[in-house]
Amino acid sequence: MQQNNYHCLKEASKSYWLASVDHTGYPALENDIKVDVAIVGGGIAGLSCAYRLTKEGVKTAVIEADKIFFGTTGHTTAKITSQHELIYDKTKNNIGPEMAQQYANANEAAIKTIENTISELKIQCDFEHQSAYVYTQKDENIQKINNEVKTAIELGIKATYVEKIPFNIPIKAAVRFDNQAQFHPGKYLLALAKQITDKGNHIFEHSKVVDMEEKGAYILTTDRGIKVTAEKVIIASHYPFFNKAGLYFARISAERSYIVAVKAEEKYPGGMYINAEDPSRSLRRQSDQNGELILVGGERHKTGQSEDTIRHYEALIDFSNQLFAVKSIPFHWSAQDCMTLDGIPYVGHYTSDTPNLYIATGFGKWGMTNSTVSAAILTDLIVRGESPWSDVYNPSRFTITASMKNLLVENANVAANLVQGKLSLQHDDVEISSGQGKVINVDGHRAGAYRDAKGELHIVDTTCTHMGCELNWNMAEKSWDCPCHGSRFSVDGEVIEGPAIRPLNVGKSVNTIEKLVKDEF
Repeated sequence: MQQNNYHCLKEASKSYWLASVDHTGYPALENDIKVDVAIVGGGIAGLSCAYRLTKEGVKTAVIEADKIFFGTTGHTTAKITSQHELIYDKTKNNIGPEMAQQYANANEAAIKTIENTISELKIQCDFEHQSAYVYTQKDENIQKINNEVKTAIELGIKATYVEKIPFNIPIKAAVRFDNQAQFHPGKYLLALAKQITDKGNHIFEHSKVVDMEEKGAYILTTDRGIKVTAEKVIIASHYPFFNKAGLYFARISAERSYIVAVKAEEKYPGGMYINAEDPSRSLRRQSDQNGELILVGGERHKTGQSEDTIRHYEALIDFSNQLFAVKSIPFHWSAQDCMTLDGIPYVGHYTSDTPNLYIATGFGKWGMTNSTVSAAILTDLIVRGESPWSDVYNPSRFTITASMKNLLVENANVAANLVQGKLSLQHDDVEISSGQGKVINVDGHRAGAYRDAKGELHIVDTTCTHMGCELNWNMAEKSWDCPCHGSRFSVDGEVIEGPAIRPLNVGKSVNTIEKLVKDEF
């Protein structure tokens, strides 16, 4: 183990994708506007939808709470693949071969769509064809690999069973998909954004939608009170902020995973890799102006449900050292993904009785192709009224075999964390070191305290403003995270990640805590 590689963790996490593109400067929404379609969310799903609708001549506006590309899309591994772990045999068995065929066709088409768009617009975004592998190191998964190969071939995917991969990893079996790809998502999306605005449509940054109501048309209201009137609305905000229909908070869970970008002595042998078991491990390369980066990812866990988030980065560094002679780790970052009950995204009408309200969410860890599929489905539904892939992605689907067990398990987990959070009162001592965050118990009140590098205390109420769960401290990202639905807040209580739309409260008990902590020093 090369302990000296841990020094990178002393610095704030930073995504290579965000660091290697120019920051955008789209305006905030300052005046009321009216459009045909309003799209809430400026990641790859929202921008891909806007791009396709723009090509169809539909007047659209993308409304982003922060900056486009700065959310989950800016923290991805950016694999363009129809190989979503071992999904095809499971999907065939759970909901039938026709649905599995739709899913395969949609994601294979998405690879071609991205490639054709890059070619048409002449986008320089490091696009490369690669083979994609899922491997296992466990005997009990060999048959699952075999079944996946057989099913994928039946669905028309070029899949192969292999027993070796070009790393010092002893595997039992693997499935390889050929004709897959990878790219730089930022360079790709900035080019799409330019096309959207060049054709007369709108992108608004720093414009958080906090309310939506239907009065014939939909009226969206931002945190500054500006209104957008739209005949149709697409919610592409990762975790949907709109709680009044669809029960998405009961059907989506949030997971975090981690990436370290490694510079190594060896040249990467090619291909994209992920294992079939936990702890998860993912590998791919990325061209860099100074050579080559190897992206090593994995270590997934439910948001807000890891006691020591730093150890996930450490585990990936240890794994990297086993495979490569690591010279440096210039970047490390984490991502948050929305997971559905059956592993297939929710794309289509928000509910069965909202014909003009649409959603795209739950991409798991496969957002590059599934976002592109979402854009195709939603554009087809809006412009033509139907889509050949809408059945398998239908948000209103519910199959007992695929979903009931997961629904019960997921909501039992939420309930357990809600109760546990309300009962837990930690750290009766109030000694807080620089860079440390703690849940504080003072007179039976629960609050969060963080001391920054200058010694200043940041005190927040730890009750999530989404649905009242109690937040936990995330040491790796210096944030307060919700273990129930994945909302994340800064040390000052500002929303980093939804579904919460309101910042954390600061009440009398928190002010008391601040005085007590300061008196301690």
